[in-house]
Amino acid sequence: MTEEVKEIFTPHGSGPPGANPPAPAALAAKVRTLAPSMTRSMQRVAEAVAGDPAGCAALTVTGLAELTGTSEATVVRTARLLGYPGYRDLRLALAGLAAQQQSGRAPAITTDIAVDDPIADVVAKLAYEEQQTLADTAAGLDTGQLGAAVSALAGARRTDVYGIGASGLVAQDLTQKLLRIGLIAHAPGDPHLAVTNAVQLRAGDVAIAITHSGSTGDVIEPLRAAFERGATTVAVTGRPDAPVTQYADHVLTTSTSRESELRPAAMSSRTSQLLVVDCLFVGVAQRTFEAAAPALAASYEALAHRHRSLPR
Repeated sequence: MTEEVKEIFTPHGSGPPGANPPAPAALAAKVRTLAPSMTRSMQRVAEAVAGDPAGCAALTVTGLAELTGTSEATVVRTARLLGYPGYRDLRLALAGLAAQQQSGRAPAITTDIAVDDPIADVVAKLAYEEQQTLADTAAGLDTGQLGAAVSALAGARRTDVYGIGASGLVAQDLTQKLLRIGLIAHAPGDPHLAVTNAVQLRAGDVAIAITHSGSTGDVIEPLRAAFERGATTVAVTGRPDAPVTQYADHVLTTSTSRESELRPAAMSSRTSQLLVVDCLFVGVAQRTFEAAAPALAASYEALAHRHRSLPR
């Protein structure tokens, strides 16, 4: 019997030190987030448990392996990757998730948008999809990593935020928020400028890379430069094992909905990224409230005249 399969029979909760299995409600979110980084056989197991939690909860490890055309060891490795010490813990979570689903109402709409959908249906479907994306991101967000990133930002001499395309818009959003509470922050839109900024960073500074794929070279390069110069680095990415995480002291994982022809990754990733940067901003504002509150008030006052109605 392999070590992976032996762990199925160890006492409940005897997983790795510090293991904190996700709540049943977070299971689907974990599957969506981690599936792209799994092997194909592990994906089959993950898709099965997320798609039919009640049915899979009734299966032994051997039964689930046969159902998915994999091995017992693969089933156990998948359970561990999803955050459970062993298959027994995953089965308990599946049973809990099935009970939750049976007690609640299934959504009345699907998330597929057809080219001939009425605009009212498009609104309803997008609203549901974005709600799900936000819920998944919140469920899967590591609050320990988030707290550490907030602490670094709150005490930073300067913060650089890197992003390209849709992620670049999110980088700009975080930067302007930090500026309004009196912090020094930059979001260089030009990749060359991002690198030249990054090489000026040092210990006590913070660099944040925002990239859904986690493999965008124009974002990884400046983060690596900042990392090598001792700055605290943060990656906001949909792929927790992506190349960008090699140069990140803290990783904040986002969740995205299923892509379709009319809903590319840039749309769903932006929604989850904005939630993460809002969490960062509010956390920093809390930590620096005595300075942040008057700075924010001053910025409102400075812009107030621009929002008044012009005389007729």
